[in-house]
Amino acid sequence: MIAFNKAEMPLMLLLLPFLAGLTTGILFPFGGSILWLYLVFYVLLAGFVVLNIAYRKLNIYKVKWAGGILANLLLLVAGVCCIESRREISFTDHFSKVKSDYLIVRVSNEPKQSDNMVRFTAVVERVKMQNSIKSVTGNLMISVRVDSASKNRFSYGDELLIPSNFTPVEPPINPAEFNYKAYLAHQNIYQQSFLIAHQVIILQQNQGNILVTKALHLRQHLVEKLRANIRDTDAQAVASTIILGYRADLRKEVQEAYSKTGTMHLLSVSGMHVGLIYLLISFVLAFLPTQKYGRVVKAVLSILAIWCYALITGFSPAVCRASLMLSMFIVGFAFNRHINRLNLLAVSAFILLLYNPFLITDAGFQLSYLAVFGIIILQPIIYRWANLKTKLAKEVWAVCSVSISAQIILFPISAFYFHDFPVFFLASNVFIIIPSLIIMYGGILFLALPHIPWVSSALAWLLEKTIIIMTTTLSAIEHAPLGSINKLWFSPVESILFYGLLICAFYVVVNKNKTALKLGFGFLMLITISLSIKRYHSMNTSNITFFSLRKNSAILLRDGARAILVSDLKPTDKTYQYSIQLYLDSCKITDLQNINLNERTTCNYVTKQQNLIQFGNKKILIIDKTLCNKKLAEKLNLDYIYVTGSPKINLTWLKQNYNFKTLIVDGHNSNNLINNLQTEAGLSKTDFRNLKRNNSLIIASNN
Repeated sequence: MIAFNKAEMPLMLLLLPFLAGLTTGILFPFGGSILWLYLVFYVLLAGFVVLNIAYRKLNIYKVKWAGGILANLLLLVAGVCCIESRREISFTDHFSKVKSDYLIVRVSNEPKQSDNMVRFTAVVERVKMQNSIKSVTGNLMISVRVDSASKNRFSYGDELLIPSNFTPVEPPINPAEFNYKAYLAHQNIYQQSFLIAHQVIILQQNQGNILVTKALHLRQHLVEKLRANIRDTDAQAVASTIILGYRADLRKEVQEAYSKTGTMHLLSVSGMHVGLIYLLISFVLAFLPTQKYGRVVKAVLSILAIWCYALITGFSPAVCRASLMLSMFIVGFAFNRHINRLNLLAVSAFILLLYNPFLITDAGFQLSYLAVFGIIILQPIIYRWANLKTKLAKEVWAVCSVSISAQIILFPISAFYFHDFPVFFLASNVFIIIPSLIIMYGGILFLALPHIPWVSSALAWLLEKTIIIMTTTLSAIEHAPLGSINKLWFSPVESILFYGLLICAFYVVVNKNKTALKLGFGFLMLITISLSIKRYHSMNTSNITFFSLRKNSAILLRDGARAILVSDLKPTDKTYQYSIQLYLDSCKITDLQNINLNERTTCNYVTKQQNLIQFGNKKILIIDKTLCNKKLAEKLNLDYIYVTGSPKINLTWLKQNYNFKTLIVDGHNSNNLINNLQTEAGLSKTDFRNLKRNNSLIIASNN
């Protein structure tokens, strides 16, 4: 099969060691060893050059493997160097290493407003001290509290003067919580600043890239046009997302309808959207002659249009990948050159990663490239599974084979990131074909035309109704029985083992390789053992988790797959979803009871009477304002006292009324109370645990 001939895809093979080098640089920061890395790189480069110059004199042809090993090592070290050379926190002129009073920053992305908070990233250009200004580098995440009723007054390219009161981004403090610190670090952002609107002074406007500024203004104008003509707010948001890549208005429930049916790619402007744009451009330019100069003119105009669309939609990794690949395909077609699709994929990856090596950590980048790789490799094989006669059946099966190949290759990484698998992905992807075509082409026509009575209204009505029907149908599929398999928590090692299994299965199907069959069976056994051990451990774990929350309280009493959550939070609250729900899913808890802090409950593993909890052999007392300064007739024996809600107490009063082992205070207490209790606990050598902005506490329990 020519698609799998190594000689035809050298760039794909060269990409692998470079990716390994980037991954090594991400996982193992070299810090101050950057000079040594460059020295190793130049030594390997010199060796590679000498090897090629003196190929015959040194009889290198007798050891063919030497050149390959040297080239792979060179690319691996190059990948590590790329990461280290772009890790801005290690730069000596990073703004966090310079003492200053004020920062002069430039807004580097489109600000997003949610309720009364405006968030954006900014490039720190200079720091201002008492009598001097110094140029610096680095990025900063800025959150500005504004009046929720007022309009966001910040724009891309604005130059701002802000106080120098930034803090490091905090790591996750609850189990299974999203690692926001690592997410920002992979964008070279290590500090954040929380400000009030009056602390920010706009020095200059429109100081960013002029093309990006114009593109963002155009996109905002087009979004406003959609808002003015489409009544349904969800339909507005979906139209803006699909056509323009503007996701700010998209509700979480709508996103989940697409995500849990395997059609999230429709909301992420990607290769499909760029491909549809190219088909539209080809149709419009069909009048051009097919001779050489006609093909060149068509190629230039097509590439310009594709990149203009990529610019308007925000240059996401998927769009950049698709635009690069399609641009190279168009150039090859214009000059009658055949280019292997895997080489095109590798070239686009090299270009994007050289521009920004940290893209390798971006989930969108990984999903996009893996999906295309899977479609190129697997789709022809899957398509041959069915021998259909009619043209319509062949076209439908072609779409199905694309969807199946993408889902197969994405399953391990999707389970790792999103923890679920859409069972009815095939039906969903076939269903959205016609609606997506109507939305893309109808939306582009609506946005491109000036306002024409009846015509504009008809197009807007068609867009709205199509989106409502599509979203409603996908929502029904999402909530269908067994619509998705959720709570899939794969470790990185398990995901790698799954990919090993897929590679072995591929070689077995294509080449009938017996060694691959045996190796695949080994991978399957390792996966089964790992998942079985995790399942056994999960079903036989009994523990207490005291969550670390800023304004709320939460205690989880877990016994295998069943648990009781004692909290003042509701399951619909954002804090619950962000800090608690992920942990519940990772523990595969199927039987959960949510109760309030003062609510009573009794079951065979927990007894709770108002503020007193008996869990197995552990006793917990919740001290809040309802128990403040109440004196008991005799001391109560406890294991843990949990203080919440800033009651007016001290350690002396606690010890007069209770015998306990550990004193725990959560984030829903004043700093003054926490500091006083911590000081008293230190003097009396009492075990004290402060959960405010510290890691949550997990304690094993024997039932």
